[in-house]
Amino acid sequence: MLISIKYLVVALKTNGVLRMGLKWDFLAPVLLLCVSNTFMTFAWYGQLRFPNTSLWLLIPASWGIAFFEYCFAVPANHFGARVYSVAQLKVIQEVITLLVFAGFVPLYFGQTLKWNHAVAFCFLVLAAWFGFRES
Repeated sequence: MLISIKYLVVALKTNGVLRMGLKWDFLAPVLLLCVSNTFMTFAWYGQLRFPNTSLWLLIPASWGIAFFEYCFAVPANHFGARVYSVAQLKVIQEVITLLVFAGFVPLYFGQTLKWNHAVAFCFLVLAAWFGFRES
């Protein structure tokens, strides 16, 4: 395993990817936001599989899950603000939210997303591109 990671790093250096700015400082906030959004999606939508459960049980359970979301979101934004603007962090977070949600819906609920959802997602990706564009 360590050998394959070593070769991957050498390959990345050889192809110039690491020299172009793919650094942990830029990647860590994105990964933390992915984990954060997974917890957030469960906190917000996971309870929908339990329609007969009382709200007085669902709300504290969702808050408990949301606690772990904040454990990842706060560091993601704290460290992310060092390399991204606040607007860029928000755009990243929204795109990740959609990606997580697009996986969550079919896996957790067994529902399929339709073509109009894909079009809406493409428009949001385009919005992300504009958010990162230099003015």
